[in-house]
Amino acid sequence: MSTSIVPVNLADKLSLFDELWSQKKVAVLNDYEVKLAKLKGEFVWHAHEDTDELFLVISRRLTIQLRHADVLLEPGELFVVPRGVEHCPVAHEETAILLLEPAGTLNTGSTGGPMTKAAEILT
Repeated sequence: MSTSIVPVNLADKLSLFDELWSQKKVAVLNDYEVKLAKLKGEFVWHAHEDTDELFLVISRRLTIQLRHADVLLEPGELFVVPRGVEHCPVAHEETAILLLEPAGTLNTGSTGGPMTKAAEILT
């Protein structure tokens, strides 16, 4: 991604795609990627052994299931899943989120499977 002096409008970027559970890279911050995604339903249980993962809810609600508790996020709220902690995001209605994690982090961590997708650059 090139350096730009144009701000990223999250609503505009979210309007460019409809695919669920597909991360779209909208910016790079040092060695981190800023990604948007739309979620609905339940993802897969997974962990990221080497990195924390930040979830920021833009619209609707997101539940992040942990093995010992659930974390409910409302719009404007964020939660950092610590590295190595198994989690499963769940959205009962279509929810827009922003993710912040190191470049190259797979969405399913070490779990793999059919839901594994690399982030796509959204221009």
